[in-house]
Order: sequence, then C-alpha cells, then structure tokens
Amino acid sequence: MNRRLAPWNASRQGAFIRLLATVAFVSVTGTGMTMAWQDQLATGNLVVSESDTMRYAIAIHGGAGSSPDMFNAEGNRRRRKSMEQALTIGVDILKQGGTALDAVEKVVIQLENDPQFNAGVGAVFNAAGGHELDAAIMDGNGLKCGAVAGVSRIRNPIALARLVMTDSPHVLMAGAGAEEFATGLGIELVDPAIFDTPRAREAWEKTRVNQSRWKRGDRLIPAAEDAGSLTGTVGCVALDNDGNLAAATSTGGMSNKRFGRIGDSPIIGAGTYADNASAAISCTGIGEEFIRHTVAASLAARVRYSDCTLTNAVREMLTQTLQPDDGGIIAIGPDGEIVMEYNSRGMARAAANGSGRFEVLWDEAPAPTGQGSR
Repeated sequence: MNRRLAPWNASRQGAFIRLLATVAFVSVTGTGMTMAWQDQLATGNLVVSESDTMRYAIAIHGGAGSSPDMFNAEGNRRRRKSMEQALTIGVDILKQGGTALDAVEKVVIQLENDPQFNAGVGAVFNAAGGHELDAAIMDGNGLKCGAVAGVSRIRNPIALARLVMTDSPHVLMAGAGAEEFATGLGIELVDPAIFDTPRAREAWEKTRVNQSRWKRGDRLIPAAEDAGSLTGTVGCVALDNDGNLAAATSTGGMSNKRFGRIGDSPIIGAGTYADNASAAISCTGIGEEFIRHTVAASLAARVRYSDCTLTNAVREMLTQTLQPDDGGIIAIGPDGEIVMEYNSRGMARAAANGSGRFEVLWDEAPAPTGQGSR
C-alpha cells in the first residue's frame, strides 16, 4: 500500500532521509531529477512505500500448555477474540509511531484484565488460597528493565514493573515492599478477591488433589489432565519504527504453587529479555526450567555472538535444551523476524507487522514438538 507523505511525523523521517540521499546521488552523478519528482517534493505529495515507513513487528502469547481441545466452541471463540483485541491495541500504537515499550505494556495490561488468562484478573491460586503475581518489562534500547514478584494487591503488575524501571534505581521488587513502592507513587491497592475466578478456583481444587503425582526427580511434570494448571501466562514482544525492541511478561504462576514461589516471568534473562542487538523474548511454561537454563538471555547471546538465526536458536532451545512440554517462546529480532514456537500441548499466539501481516493462531491443530510459526 502506498501513502502520501503529507502528515509529517518522526516515523517517516528515515524514509525522507533516504530520499534526500538518493536525490543528492542523482545530482552528483549528473543524471538529474525529473520534473515530476521536483513537483512532488515542492508540494509535499511524494508517494512513499508503506514498507519504507512502517517497519514495526509485534507478537503476543497467551501461555503455553493449553490447546483448543481443552475448551468448548464458545471458549475458543472468546480466546481468539481476546488475542485479536490485544494484538490490535499493540498494532495501533506502533502504526501511530509509538514505542515498542508502550506497545508491550498496553498489550499485557489488556491481557491482565482478561479473566481467561493467568495474569492479573484470572490468576491462579497458590497453596495458601491466595494470589501472587509476577511481571517484568525490558527496553532493548539500553537494557533498561523492571520487574515485580509476589504482589497480591496490584491490579496490573506489568504497569508497576515499568515504574520500577523508570522511577527507581532497582530492577526487581517483591511482595509488600513492591506494594509499598506502588502506594508511594499513588497506585491504589486492590482487594485480592478481584483476581478470583471460578475457572482458576476449579483448577486449584483439581491441582491440590493431583499435584503429588507431578514431581519426577527435580522436575515438575503435570499429567495431561492437569495441564491447565500451568497455562495462561501472557507476554508480548515488539519492534517499533525506530528500531527499538521491548518485551513484557506477566503471570500468576502455577496453580497451587507454594506460598512465596517465584517463576521465570519476572527474572530478567530467564523469562523476559530485550536487547536491540539481538532480540526481544518472552517465555511461558514451567518456570523452574527456564530459570535453570537462563532461556531468554541464552537465546539472545546465541543470536548476537554466533551465526545462528533467531528461528534456529529458539528451535534448538526447545528441542535440545528444554524437555518436551516445558513451554513456549515468542521472539522478535532487530530485522523484524518473528518466531512463535513451543514444545507443549499448544500455545495461543498472534503476530502482526508493517508489511500487512495480522494473524491469530489458536484453533488450528497443535504443531509438532519444537515447531510453531514464524
């Protein structure tokens, strides 16, 4: 699609600079400019390709481990619609020249407010019958990051994680201290009961009965019928028109987790990471495994310091380092490459970019182990 340059804004500066360079080259080589080009420049009506001005890319996930066969037709319709709405929010921000950091935060807030997911409203119950929420956000431009863990009275943990990044000298705050930090910034603490949902309570009751069968050695491996107790973490990665990457992840953890347990989502380098030199990454699955293998940072290092592509790095991580059913990964590279793969039962995911891609992948058949979509 072609657009006129008329509404001048920062997102089109790159294309305009390239144009001026071309004009200079033509003048120096003596070839000259056509009268038509001169007229278009003079009137501001120069036609510029959309691909020259809109290089953004975005991907989201709604948690690994669940698949369409775990829901009825209406449940699948609602889940797909929620993913589409969240993706639209991110795309609109990026199309208007917004930052990747704003896009990932707003997308995750949307999913935290949706009771279908295990983040914010709809978060799972811990073993004590309460909720402990974790979240992290990272800006690939300068490695700025913030995270919160074990909060129970913060409606949108991802928003507080960003404030940890911008309004404190720290990276990670937890529990009561994080909540005190929030009140100091004027954030209202909520009644933890707002996170309760019948679906999460049902999963908790079921898990309390079955979880003794999960542990194998030092690994937590739920039975197939309990897979829903680990699902619903949400995440988003994005590349904006200025070439900056960002990642955000939010979760309630695993159902019936021990009070005080923290997973990979708020651990920078394990479940969340972004660096303009390599990739933006958000993970979902059995957090202990992603922490042990520092999955997100390891993926970024493979891409940055070897000739491994982002797609191959993610695939190798899922098939050679992690075990089947450990989870899934979404990632975006500086060139806009989008990777969304998993080795679990399934993973709700969606992606879009400035070239016209806009898709939600949910109700298709599960992909083979270590496969997904690009």
